[in-house]
Amino acid sequence: MKERSILRMAGVKARTGLSRTAIYDGMKAGTFPQSFKRGASTCWDSQKIDEWVDREIAEANANAEVA
Repeated sequence: MKERSILRMAGVKARTGLSRTAIYDGMKAGTFPQSFKRGASTCWDSQKIDEWVDREIAEANANAEVA
């Protein structure tokens, strides 16, 4: 497992492959980890982002096996 860290938007986009809009839409829908404020910065917990990525990959693999 990767070392836990605080990610800013660029790091979240790099890890997920999502656009800024998709990230905020997912947060609004409750399907993506919520951000938190650290000073003036919007941040995410890297562990929560990694767990989201793992779930997305597992779901894609499960759907591929069914198809």
